[in-house]
Amino acid sequence: MQNDRKITMSQAIGEATLEAMKKDDTIFVIGEGVTDPKKIFGTTSELVEKFGIDRVIESPIAENGLMGFCIGSALSGMRPLLIHQRVEFALLSMEQIINNAAKMHYISNGKHNVPVVVRLIVGRGWGQGPAHSQSLEPLFAYIPGLRVAMPAFASDAKGMMLTALSENIPTIFIEHRWCHYVTGKVDSDTSNVLLDGPSVVRSGSDITIVATSYMLYEAILASDIAKEFNIFIEIVDLRIIKPLKLEKIVESVSKTKRLICVDTGFKEYGLGAEISASIFEALFKDLLKPVKRIGLPDRPTPSSRFLAADYYPTAENILNEIGKLMDFNSHKVEQMIEMLKIKKPDINADVPNPLFKGPF
Repeated sequence: MQNDRKITMSQAIGEATLEAMKKDDTIFVIGEGVTDPKKIFGTTSELVEKFGIDRVIESPIAENGLMGFCIGSALSGMRPLLIHQRVEFALLSMEQIINNAAKMHYISNGKHNVPVVVRLIVGRGWGQGPAHSQSLEPLFAYIPGLRVAMPAFASDAKGMMLTALSENIPTIFIEHRWCHYVTGKVDSDTSNVLLDGPSVVRSGSDITIVATSYMLYEAILASDIAKEFNIFIEIVDLRIIKPLKLEKIVESVSKTKRLICVDTGFKEYGLGAEISASIFEALFKDLLKPVKRIGLPDRPTPSSRFLAADYYPTAENILNEIGKLMDFNSHKVEQMIEMLKIKKPDINADVPNPLFKGPF
């Protein structure tokens, strides 16, 4: 039965983990801070109290060994859920992820599976800077054999986590820390959600925007402003970045003839670059304008809130690109930006936008 219950994405992930562990006693949670008072942004609340320290394991700071332990457990019939509070922690276990978890099914001719789910937290926040605020999802999307999920909505996060924990595919589950705070409608009896690619979250006829994770909300905000100027944006949530399924994006761009890719990570060599190249190959003759890409600049993420203000793309950057694609003059673009500033609160560039509360 559907309902209008609204919860945050962090609560949705916690619910999915709790429900999966109740149904399947081979699932265990392990990571640095899983029993910490803050419980990984609240996502591991109640777990140790309900399942004990044998299934909710506080790990030492030994990421490579920890990944090897999880792979061995998965090969032995267990279903580990490994949690890293920062994506950078997983860099210490990349050899295990790439050469063992991702390849095991292939090199064993399908005899062995590694049903491990690795949760990674990405994105900016509170001055954590170059080594703790990165969005490195393309590193994992590059590797054959991995599945990489990147939910933006609470309902997707719960359903995707339930699916990931029930299937035999090694899955990298990437969460932007600011998405944790966004609320959305989540049915109490949410079932598994197919991890099968993009979804259209807003229909439009003039421009397609493909966005990932937190940047989806900036795209929605820009779309609201553009609508006031009779520009109707079709927004596609990428959702699954590996395997990359392009059919819905191709279908959308075939209609709108214009595309903006909005990435949480770096612009160069990023997800937007891959999507842009693929759409260029498929629809070169149909495009009315060159594809536009928006992402982080090619330099380390800053700690200073003053540098952060110019480092991270926002709805304003998206509106500028919309203006270019629609041949708006500078005055009309300035009008859109002014409307955005009226609508958007004046907030620190390094804290979550309070407008993004959903449902969307």
